[in-house]
Amino acid sequence: MHKILILYYSRHGAVSLLAKEVAYGIETVEECEAVLRTVPPVSAVCEAVEPAIPEQGDIYASAQDLADCSGLVLGSPTRFGTIASPLKYFFDQAASEWLAGTLVDKPAGVFTSSSSMHGGQESTLLSMMLPLIHHGMIMVGIPYPGTPIGSTDTGGTPYGASHVNGPDNINPIDNDEKAASRILGRRVANCAVLIAKQPL
Repeated sequence: MHKILILYYSRHGAVSLLAKEVAYGIETVEECEAVLRTVPPVSAVCEAVEPAIPEQGDIYASAQDLADCSGLVLGSPTRFGTIASPLKYFFDQAASEWLAGTLVDKPAGVFTSSSSMHGGQESTLLSMMLPLIHHGMIMVGIPYPGTPIGSTDTGGTPYGASHVNGPDNINPIDNDEKAASRILGRRVANCAVLIAKQPL
């Protein structure tokens, strides 16, 4: 089985819901398995320590998850138009994996959620790509043909899946956002299968 890692941070739950839609898309591809992992929040309080296993939700990611995966889909809420600090912190600790080439030639995609339509989704998705490109990953987006990207009036971009959560963080994920998330997962999984058969 090709393990496709869905690594995400979710503050109010929307990114977690998108992660499950991405997982659905991954598991429509034969020989692929979605592996959901999250990261703990960061704190300005130096003494703050998170439990080794979260009280609820998916378990925390480790460097071994990066080594074991055949592809990666990274999810983050929008934080002033850029990647959330907990995910940035996780990749800041991944210098050994970068030196070892752990993620080289593996496919990757990105997804996000923001409170407003113009809350920086596309710049966030682009910022999320940067550490993945530095790791030598192959970026996978969502094409316009055959997808809701060209017609959606909520989330969804060619750079990756997205969701508009609303100012109160209560908007449900609509059908276009679900479809884009599933398409992204399926495309990353299909790329992983193809690369396994014909390495670059």
